[in-house]
Amino acid sequence: SRSMVLYAGHPYMMRRLSSPRFPFLSIGIAGFVLRQASAMSTSTTSKYKGAVVFLHGLGDSPAGWSSIEQVLPSIRPSLQDKIKYSFPAAPTIPITINGGMEMPGWFDLFDWPIAVGSKDDEEGLLRSISQIEEAVEKIQRDEGIPKSKIVVGGFSQGGAAALLAAYRAKGKDKTFEPYAGCVGLSAWLTLPESLQVPQEAAEKTPLLWCHGRYDDKVLFEQQSFGVAKLKESGVKVTDTSYDIGHESHPEEMAAFADFLEAALLGDGENPNTGSEL
Repeated sequence: SRSMVLYAGHPYMMRRLSSPRFPFLSIGIAGFVLRQASAMSTSTTSKYKGAVVFLHGLGDSPAGWSSIEQVLPSIRPSLQDKIKYSFPAAPTIPITINGGMEMPGWFDLFDWPIAVGSKDDEEGLLRSISQIEEAVEKIQRDEGIPKSKIVVGGFSQGGAAALLAAYRAKGKDKTFEPYAGCVGLSAWLTLPESLQVPQEAAEKTPLLWCHGRYDDKVLFEQQSFGVAKLKESGVKVTDTSYDIGHESHPEEMAAFADFLEAALLGDGENPNTGSEL
C-alpha cells in the first residue's frame, strides 16, 4: 500500500511506503522521506562553519534523507552554505526480523516492535560506530572541520547508531573527543546497561530527541527511557514529541534546524531548551 501526505506551509513532501509482506520496512524505506519542492542553490566556495553526519534508517539509502540539506536551510536561512552534510550508506546485511533477508542496515534486529529491553546487536552497533567515525574523519581531512563542530544524527536505526557514537566511552587508551551535538529522530538507546557517558560528552554534546507518540515500530516508551538514562549521566537533552507514528513531521524539522543553528553557529552555549514531552 502507499500513501502520500503533503504538509501545507512546508516546502517538502513526506512519503511513506509500506510492504504488505514486511511491514517493518517502514523503519527506513517506509519512513517518511523528505523531498524538497524547489531546489536551492549552494555555493562550493562557501566556508563551512560545521558539519552534519546523518544516518538513514533500515532498508533506506542516503537519498532518503539527503533533502534535509535543502529543507533545514529553508527553515533557518542562517544554515545556508555554512554546513557540510554527509549521508553515509549502511552496509547490506541479513536482518533477523526479516527472516534473514539482506537489506541496508546499520545492525541486526531481533525483536519487533522495538521496545525497551529489546535485544541489541553489539557487534553490528560497534561496526556502525566505526563507519560513522570514518565519515567524520573524512570531513576533518577534506574540510578541516573539527569534531567539536560536527553534529551526528539519524532516523530510527540510524538514530540509534548515532546516539551510541555520541555517548559511548572509548577504551582507556583512546582519547574521547565530543561532538557538537546529537540528533535522534524516532531513535532508541542501545546497550543501556553498559552506558558510560564520558564527562566531555555530557558537558559538550547536547541531544535533540524527537519521537512520534503513536510510533508502533520504535515504541514511544523508548524516548522517555533513553532520555532519562542520558539525563542521569548529565547529558543536556531537548526532547519533543508529536502526534504521529514512525515518521517525520514539519515541527520536527523546525526543531532540527533550530538545534543545528545553536550547536554549530551559536555562541558555544548548549542548544538545550528542555523537555517538551
